Amino acid sequence: MSIYRGFAGTYTNGDSEGIYSFILDTDRQMLDRTELAARLDNPTYLTFSEDDRRLYSVIKKDGSGGVAAFAVTPEGRLRILDEQISKGAPPCYVGADRENHHLLSANYHKGTVAVYPIGENRGAGPASDVVHHQGSGADRSRQEGPHVHFADYTPDGRFVVAIDLGTDTLTTYQEAKGKLIRQDVLAFKPGTGPRHLAFHPKAPFAYVMSEISSEVIVLRFDAASGHFSVLQTIRALPAAFRGHNQGSAIRIPADGRFVYVSNRGDNSIVLFGADKESGTLTLLDRVSTGGEWPRDFALDPSERFLIAANQNTGSLVLFTRDPETGRLAATGSKLAVPDPVCVKFLHAPR
Repeated sequence: MSIYRGFAGTYTNGDSEGIYSFILDTDRQMLDRTELAARLDNPTYLTFSEDDRRLYSVIKKDGSGGVAAFAVTPEGRLRILDEQISKGAPPCYVGADRENHHLLSANYHKGTVAVYPIGENRGAGPASDVVHHQGSGADRSRQEGPHVHFADYTPDGRFVVAIDLGTDTLTTYQEAKGKLIRQDVLAFKPGTGPRHLAFHPKAPFAYVMSEISSEVIVLRFDAASGHFSVLQTIRALPAAFRGHNQGSAIRIPADGRFVYVSNRGDNSIVLFGADKESGTLTLLDRVSTGGEWPRDFALDPSERFLIAANQNTGSLVLFTRDPETGRLAATGSKLAVPDPVCVKFLHAPR
């Protein structure tokens, strides 16, 4: 039997009080034991250090925002280490390098990418650099200015990749002593609204989920130069769908054979098969998330399960995953968590 501990970041403008923890019992195929792990405002995105000893979170405080660092106890509880707050709206994404030297944040409202050095106590120090994006996009209702939605490291840690929904761009930076130096820019077609990116674990490909156009964009990635180029664009919605939708999360299992994305509006998880030679995608399946507005989802560490976070219905819904076919099946297990926005698991069983 394996027990994995997960954490859910939330919006706190309703019933939520902060970050919640829960467990996945793989033998019983059940989600259980919801607990408030940390009381704070709008911890909307989370990430863990590679050793599971630290959790980093977005935070809103007194009308401003930033990042917070927590120690993770052996019992899976959170203890605050420090926080870094700056004026204005909080960021929407946090990422950390594998060596635990630097933390990144992406700020949708400010259009910025920030770098924070991680100290000896594994907390985040004051920002060593903040880069401001410029420009706008074709959709004046959503792209009136820059909206950085993602900033994280490439798998080898050599570059930082920033995805800007507002300007339809992917920007590659070199990080040198806590400073970001622009290396390359890829422009997507106008009105795409790119949101999040996931790297193929074994091949030189990356995949972007777009929020506005609800498409998956397949990219070739040159790890030496940090350059990306578009290989394929494939729709993530049914051909007959005519309602409002926003693309959201994207995940790839460790074998690289499949790509999963979520749709808010269609309320679905979509399964694509990934060709191992070309990286291009083929639609395989689509399942309902069992709730409304799936803002995020996560594969558990065993990759035998998938958890969908339905924001508007306040639920985490559990699916089994067939590692051979990639297909998902609902287990019937559902856990109440108010306004979930992000789901992350500790790497090792607890």
